[in-house]
Amino acid sequence: MITIGRKDKIDLPEFQLYDIDVKVDTGAYGSALHCHSTKIVLRDGVETLAFKILDPDHPEYEGQVYYTTKFNQKRVKSSNGELEHRYTIKTTMVLFGKVKVIEFSLTDRSNMKNPILLGRKFLSGKFLVDVKLKNLSFQKKNNIS
Repeated sequence: MITIGRKDKIDLPEFQLYDIDVKVDTGAYGSALHCHSTKIVLRDGVETLAFKILDPDHPEYEGQVYYTTKFNQKRVKSSNGELEHRYTIKTTMVLFGKVKVIEFSLTDRSNMKNPILLGRKFLSGKFLVDVKLKNLSFQKKNNIS
């Protein structure tokens, strides 16, 4: 197993986003990606999810609208314990130099310190979390010891 700290930085190559802050949270089942706009639109007669990642206050925000027909809607228990309906997407991310497929629920995390949350569904069986550490993947990427 790979040791990961409580925080790190990942790349989301499909969205041209790099070194995005993530919080590792073993108390959360799923993973979440900060998204401030989601809506279903019809494109060529097909239901398509249109969404914007991050928000205008984030330095990496570009206002880009992304579209996908590969999405689901799930009921997710939020951090305050309430059930929410959220859209989920699968995408790739780079962590410790390896491309991994991950499912994110799209949610407004503007009141949170980190735009991405990695939950135990993704972490389980692959990572050992050491809360004393942080940015291990980012340091490896930049050859920092």
